[in-house]
Amino acid sequence: MNRLIAAVAVPSFAVPALAHASAWEIDSTHSSAQFSVRHLMVSNVRGEFGKVSGTLQLDENDVAKSSVEATVDAASIDTRDAKRDEHLRSAEFFDVAKFPTLVFKSTRVEKAGAGRLKVTGRLTLHGATREVVLDVEGPTAEVKDPWGNVKRGVSATTKINRRDFGLAWNAALETGGVVVGEEVSIVIDLELAKRAAPASAGK
Repeated sequence: MNRLIAAVAVPSFAVPALAHASAWEIDSTHSSAQFSVRHLMVSNVRGEFGKVSGTLQLDENDVAKSSVEATVDAASIDTRDAKRDEHLRSAEFFDVAKFPTLVFKSTRVEKAGAGRLKVTGRLTLHGATREVVLDVEGPTAEVKDPWGNVKRGVSATTKINRRDFGLAWNAALETGGVVVGEEVSIVIDLELAKRAAPASAGK
């Protein structure tokens, strides 16, 4: 009798665990990667990359089994100034003709308190790959949009030194200091759409 109970109990516990593993796709039209950098040592210039794509594999029972991969279109940079954007796309900065994308691939996902995660990964930018750590708020609870799509959101922040990625252009100021700061603050806002579960074999 005990063996029969055990045989029934095992699948009953396994099903909920599987239900917590889900696949999500970044909704590019509602996501962006924003940044700010010091200008002339007196103010911050802000901009964003408007085209972000990628996927999230989320295991809510064990977040360590989760992973994320995101790709940013370097040419989608927008700082609200056409000449500056053209300069940033040039070989003196992002060199988008040679390096058209920025890619982040996670290597470790950890809990960092209630509703927060720490995601470590490798960022490839301008041909260089470096480890970065994202402080993540979310994912939010699931919601269903008016068209039946299941959505969630996450926000992430980090800081990088642009010289670590070969973005070294600068000019000195007569009063001391430089035109462009080296530290770049990054804020990533992602809206995620749940992928439909694959059809069961044989159906």
